[in-house]
Amino acid sequence: MAKKRIVIALGHRALGTNLPEQKAAAVKTATVIADFIQSGWQVAVTHSNAPQVGMIHTAMNDFGKQHDGYTSAPMSVCSAMSQGYIGYDLQNAIRAELMKRGIYKSVATILTQMMVDPYDEAFYTPMKPVGRFLTAEEAKEEEEKGNYVEEVPGKGFRRVVASPKPVSIVEIDIIKAVMDSDQIVIACGGGGIPVMEQGYNLKGASAVIEKDRAAGLLAKEIDADVLMILTSVDNVTANYNTADEKPLAHLTLKEAQDLINQGQFDSASMLPKIEASVDFVEHGNGRKAIITSLSKAKSSLNGKAGTTIE
Repeated sequence: MAKKRIVIALGHRALGTNLPEQKAAAVKTATVIADFIQSGWQVAVTHSNAPQVGMIHTAMNDFGKQHDGYTSAPMSVCSAMSQGYIGYDLQNAIRAELMKRGIYKSVATILTQMMVDPYDEAFYTPMKPVGRFLTAEEAKEEEEKGNYVEEVPGKGFRRVVASPKPVSIVEIDIIKAVMDSDQIVIACGGGGIPVMEQGYNLKGASAVIEKDRAAGLLAKEIDADVLMILTSVDNVTANYNTADEKPLAHLTLKEAQDLINQGQFDSASMLPKIEASVDFVEHGNGRKAIITSLSKAKSSLNGKAGTTIE
């Protein structure tokens, strides 16, 4: 009998912000992931990278300005670097936790590229802020390069990039091979590296893919049974941050879509999670998506916590 598969999408809380925080958070997160593996699940892990890719982008660009012979780094390169160093901490933490339990499995981080549509409307309306706040002079330099910049009152300026929808996963065959061999894979980190085809080559796009949409696509492609999106809250709620706020334990596809149509979810936070969950569930049989916090991950699998969409 084939093992059940789960894609676990880690949010910011599961990773921390700086290097020491990330290392400590990875150890804590690894215990939860190991619990699923010990229970017989085949696990694919994906993760956010917003603080990390911003830090790398800032560091590389500032270094390039201060030293002759060096240049700034494009977003695609910064995304690749963030996948590598987040994956490094995660795979070592998961490996160590499994070995403590007498489970000997390999954990591999796969630098993952994500095909995007060059005509995606998101490229015309960049919205994702990256890097540190800029001065007016620095903002002007970015605009002269053809980059988009927005002003944040009282704080300065920030570069903003597009967030196109993922179309396909370039490395999906090797990801499937790792899963089929019953090993653990970390893939599509930070939404994957956005790329576009140019002949035989893949060219990095100046964009950041929403990691929850990437997690949903990964879950569909490996035919997972469960998509679990871990975030900072225990449940999805209706009427968020109002006197009528209501935690939601279970949603049908229709109920979830109705809430989307009502504008219940913020486009920058919960909406991509709900949309990715709905898309995953409706394109397979017997699937379910769960949105919850890291601390409620195990209990949510049995419907005792979190929000389940099925």
